[in-house]
Amino acid sequence: MCGIVAYIGQRDACPILLEGLKRLEYRGYDSAGIVVNRGGALLMQRAVGRISALEQKLDARMSGPNAGMAHTRWATHGAPTELNAHPHFGDGKRLALVHNGIIENYRVLKTFLEAKGVTMESDTDTEVLAQLVGHFYEGSLGDAVRQALREVRGTFGIAVMHANEPDVIVAARRGSPLIVGIGKDEYLVASDAAAIVQHTTQAIYLSDNEVAVVSRNGFHTTTLDAAPVSKKVEELEMTLEQIELGGHSHFMMKEIFEQPDSIRTCMRGRIDHDTGRVVLGGLTSVNKELLHTKRIILTGCGTAWHAALIGEYLIEDLARIPCEVEYASEFRYRNPILEDNTAVVAISQSGETADTLAALREARDKGALALGIVNVVGSTIARETDAGVYLHVGPEIGVASTKAFTGQVTVLAMLAAYLGRRRHLSAGECNEFLTSLDGITDSIKRALESDGAARRVAEEFQDAGNWLYLGRGAQYPVALEGALKLKEISYIHAEGLPAAEMKHGPIALINPGMPVVIIVPRGHWYEKTLGNIEEVRSRGGRIIAVATEGDRQIAKMAEHVLYVPDVPEALQPLVTVVPLQLLAYHAAVARGCDVDKPRNLAKSVTVE
Repeated sequence: MCGIVAYIGQRDACPILLEGLKRLEYRGYDSAGIVVNRGGALLMQRAVGRISALEQKLDARMSGPNAGMAHTRWATHGAPTELNAHPHFGDGKRLALVHNGIIENYRVLKTFLEAKGVTMESDTDTEVLAQLVGHFYEGSLGDAVRQALREVRGTFGIAVMHANEPDVIVAARRGSPLIVGIGKDEYLVASDAAAIVQHTTQAIYLSDNEVAVVSRNGFHTTTLDAAPVSKKVEELEMTLEQIELGGHSHFMMKEIFEQPDSIRTCMRGRIDHDTGRVVLGGLTSVNKELLHTKRIILTGCGTAWHAALIGEYLIEDLARIPCEVEYASEFRYRNPILEDNTAVVAISQSGETADTLAALREARDKGALALGIVNVVGSTIARETDAGVYLHVGPEIGVASTKAFTGQVTVLAMLAAYLGRRRHLSAGECNEFLTSLDGITDSIKRALESDGAARRVAEEFQDAGNWLYLGRGAQYPVALEGALKLKEISYIHAEGLPAAEMKHGPIALINPGMPVVIIVPRGHWYEKTLGNIEEVRSRGGRIIAVATEGDRQIAKMAEHVLYVPDVPEALQPLVTVVPLQLLAYHAAVARGCDVDKPRNLAKSVTVE
């Protein structure tokens, strides 16, 4: 969602803030703004559109050693206009505030403030919060922030400045990530480590309902009730090289081609062939509970939900434990039945997805064992689970998830083997599966060789308005993921279906010339899926097949074939998804779309 970066120190704040905003562009935004404290006055500029538009509006008055804050906004309350962009003023324009999240009771607070004579300039909930902090300001910004936030319902990650306190920035969070970076005689506040990693690798992570008062000389943290909180300084698990393009045209393409290495890193140190076991250190503390688990619920949103569907197949097949998959956005509003010995696994790349976090909290409140599978170290889901597993696939900048998806499937495969070995799998059976998993990186590398063919297909069908993606078994979630990728970045309507369900209604959509992607590797479902291909062909659909290398039969039935190497059926999704990622990428490029920053989307959805 939105991005925050703030700086206080001896260097010129503006270049640091602008650079930080550019590092956060991948999160999605429609406007940007910056404010600095110069000589006891707050100077602000805001712009609609890209950060470059904001940069052109800055002038020499805003330069010099100072404190400052910057923000990229993804509209929730109010249209993307300059007046609605952050920062927002309060206290007669002597206070400035930037905010990620949603203030749910802003209407009540707005009515209260307007009764006090406060006039609002924007349509946002954020300005209401800025004015509320200003209302409580009596000489201590930290006290004013704490007092205001005790009146607030909703989510927030905020940074606040006041002209009367030029050497202070106050940061606070509830439900929206915020970190404080510790440099040499300088401090940075950000919603994402990518914004500050060039300047420091030392940081603290704020927890919910914590406030940090940051000055040039240090910082201290408290609760909203002003109780002191001791924070551990942690090393950021990110390097500058990881968040740069490295010769690629887009981050999405870079991350697609990083998958052999990212999956290798994900598995490193976790497979013990000597004992035929998986070593997941993050689950050690809950080994006993997992041994007695009778039911597993996997929950996530979007791509993470698709990975969970594949995980359901793996866990039931290898561990023989009943497994269900729930949309986190639905689970959080239900009254789910969670019996004893139920484990709920929350899956999220960012570890901050609001719906997934709410589902996790619902599960914990009902007494379930709460586990997490996340990529971002120190994220909220990672801190609130009983135990969990990090993906360790490196930062993912492209909004459309690629390497995080294959990382999630890989972790779920290891989790399935981990549970299966503790129940009924022999060492030999488990080791056979793990050996195949260990070799999947080479297979992914070979699947990437379909890049040229995927580009040609994308260019041929770039003007088609509707696509179908079909798969059976574990290839059905792959079909969903392939369709999602095409929708996300090329804005082409696409639908993923179980191939067997096509004849129960959706077959009416097929007309001459319609591209239909069918995932048909050799295996249990092969012959049945060939029958679906014939059904599509007879109605004039154009067949694009994802098939096993050496399959000559499919070449006679499909107009285009994207080949992947032959791997065990349980692991096929890790290779069949790769051509679909490439297909979506090349379709977006051919249509002139902004691949890494698709419209209306954000990398981390931290509001409902």
